[in-house]
Formats: sequence, C-alpha cells, structure tokens
Amino acid sequence: MTYCCALRLKDGLVFVSDTRTNAGVDHISVFRKLYTFGVQGERFITIQTSGNLATTQAVIGHLNNHLELKQEPNLYSVNTMFEMAELIGQTLRKVIADVTTDINEHSNYYCSLLLGGQIQGADMQLYNIYPQGNCINATEDTPYFQIGESKYGKPILDRALGYEMPLDEAVRCCLISFDSTLRSNVSVGMPLDMVIYKKDSLDIPHGKRIYQEDPYFRQLSKQWSDILRRGLQSLPIPTDDYLE
Repeated sequence: MTYCCALRLKDGLVFVSDTRTNAGVDHISVFRKLYTFGVQGERFITIQTSGNLATTQAVIGHLNNHLELKQEPNLYSVNTMFEMAELIGQTLRKVIADVTTDINEHSNYYCSLLLGGQIQGADMQLYNIYPQGNCINATEDTPYFQIGESKYGKPILDRALGYEMPLDEAVRCCLISFDSTLRSNVSVGMPLDMVIYKKDSLDIPHGKRIYQEDPYFRQLSKQWSDILRRGLQSLPIPTDDYLE
C-alpha cells in the first residue's frame, strides 16, 4: 500500500511519500514513489504515485523517455502546469489501454498521481490526477491532497493545516500525519521521501530520505504521543450521566 501527501501553501510546496509496496504479507519491498524533475531557474516538478506499481513505473518511464528522446510534448516543453497534468493523464490512460482493451479490466491497473510544481512566470500548482486521467487543482481552501492509505493521517491535516501555515510548521504537521499512519497501518512503511520547495525559487531541491532511526522523526513521534496523552488527561471529566 502507499501513503502520499502534498501541500500547496503560501510559501511553498511540501511532498512526502512512503516507500513500502506489498503483494500480500510475504512480498514487501521498498520502491520510490516520489519523483523530481526540473530545469534550474525555469521549472520545478514533483510527481507522487500510488496504486498499481507496474502502471506507475510505466507512466514515469514514458515521461522520462520523452525527455531523453526530446519527443514533444514533454514535461519541459508544455507551457503550463495544467498542460502538464493533462499530459500525465493522457500517458496514464495510454499505459492502461496498452495493457488491456477490456474496460472492465481497467480498474485492475489503476493508479493515482499527485503533480506539483512551478513554471517561471506562473504560480505554484498542485494537481490530483485520477486513474481515469482527469484531475483537480488544490486551492487556498483545500491546500493539500492525499493518495493511498490516507484516512489515518487526515485528521491532523484537517484540524491543523491552513494555507498560511509556515513551511517548517507544515513539515511537522505532515510528519505527524505520517507517524499516525505508520502506527495504525502496517501496509505503509519507512523510509519516507520528502521534498520541500520554496515559492518562486525555481531551484531543484535535493530532498531527504527519512529512515526509521532518524533522530528528529523519532523525537517528533515521541513528543506527539506525550502531547496527546497529556491533552487527554487535561480534558473535562465526563459528567455522571455519561457514566451511568
């Protein structure tokens, strides 16, 4: 299974993905699900993937081939992030159609993707690309998307995250979302891949891989657990009618 989360905030973009894939309990592997592309000073692009691993790798493979062979349209030739989202959606539909022409079988090969980035002279954008190839755009009211096993990490994002949140605080919020997911779902696993992009920089970040023994992540996890326990103890005691 997979958990990927992407945020489009006032000051930049945050992307975090786990790396666990599994086919039953006996076949667990580590595969990268976060891919970064870009032209320094001109455009920055990140793609996150969830779903059928063969499909996602084929989509990324086609996108890379178009860049290497300079076939257009490609990620570096399109003029807008929306055109890029459409290109990825078309590539996804083609990959699935090449596998089977039976529409009833398509769902066996479905995957979802998150696309975020910025092209020089335009605003940052974040898109959720559905298995059917269509997409929606993040807004100030809904500044984040999740794909994969999202339910365990969603409450903290819904309660705490806002468009104006500084990037360092957003990173903490996102990592807590992943910590909650890791504790409740064994199909999501470390290491995690993280990329932080600062608005209008048009730099290509190196990104960070966070391992189980990472001291900051361990401290964050422990401190969050302690905060929850103390918060629970400080809540009002139920009145007698709740305990009857």
